[in-house]
Amino acid sequence: MFFSSEVASLKLLLQLCISTVHRIFSSVFSKVLYWTAGAGRLQEKGVCSGGTTAPANRKLDQKKEAQTSTTPTSVNYHFTRKCNYKCGFCFHTAKTSFVLPLEEAKKGLKLLKESGLEKINFSGGEPFLHDKGDFLGKLVQYCKEDLQLPSVSIVSNGSMIREKWFQKYGDYLDILAISCDSFDEATNQLIGRAQGRKSHLDNLYKVRDWCQKYKVAFKINSVINTFNVDEDMGEHIAELNPVRWKVFQCLLIDGENAGENALREAERFVISEQQFQEFLERHNSISCLVPESNEKMRDSYLILDEYMRFLDCREGRKDPSKSILDVGVKEAICFSGFDEKMFLKRGGKYVWSKADMKLEW
Repeated sequence: MFFSSEVASLKLLLQLCISTVHRIFSSVFSKVLYWTAGAGRLQEKGVCSGGTTAPANRKLDQKKEAQTSTTPTSVNYHFTRKCNYKCGFCFHTAKTSFVLPLEEAKKGLKLLKESGLEKINFSGGEPFLHDKGDFLGKLVQYCKEDLQLPSVSIVSNGSMIREKWFQKYGDYLDILAISCDSFDEATNQLIGRAQGRKSHLDNLYKVRDWCQKYKVAFKINSVINTFNVDEDMGEHIAELNPVRWKVFQCLLIDGENAGENALREAERFVISEQQFQEFLERHNSISCLVPESNEKMRDSYLILDEYMRFLDCREGRKDPSKSILDVGVKEAICFSGFDEKMFLKRGGKYVWSKADMKLEW
């Protein structure tokens, strides 16, 4: 009798334990289903995953949500940070020597195309430095021939370009921009826009001639700083006749050309807004001039680094997203800090395919 009573008590205790475990499991399972459904609802609305409704994070969520509709129409891919020049104001410095394998880079470019990419711009560092420009050429050819992108462009200092590159890859390139900050060789030396005693200007004119010969639209980029702010470049720009002359105000980026861990100290190159405006007024007769102040420039570019991570410059530094190769374009672009309105305001969308430019070669 006593034994039977003990067995009954044990059975009752066991049932109680099972019931308790079941209730706990059911509660956890229902919450998991709720969270999953909630995440699904957010994804259906286009909200990036990983969000929170905590008050401290609402502002970040709003920024992320605002960018979910962003299409990567125009992207700047800095596939290398290495450079043979030492420009004192450089804001994308040689902090690593990493370059993605060619097939991985192509994979990322294909993901961008599938997300709406129309224009890709290859930059660095110096993009012609890696593999003597052949790596760059293969990417250019892939983007134009395989991905059928309307516009493929490059920004270079011009020092590493050879005519044989144009002979092999020129047909696939729409625009080549050469960086030139002064038409005085001594000023270029002071800025660091030089390699030894080689003439930067000789290279500039030589590349311009090759662009005409091989039917590539020629463009010039200039960074206005304390060493060239008083220069009158009008006569030289008119002679070179680029399709666009991009004029940038020298920009400080923490960790790149300013701050404790920076490889450059660009503070001595910085000019005021008034100085920048005076430079623009001096050259206002040049129709191809496209000015970009610090305000216009900072957040209006979609920048991919050497790991194919979008770089957010809103806080005055470059905060990377996760790589598009790991999380896809839609997720990574949420952390790009991209200001699409400013992109359009600064003239980021223009006639960028050489087939549509109707140039006289």
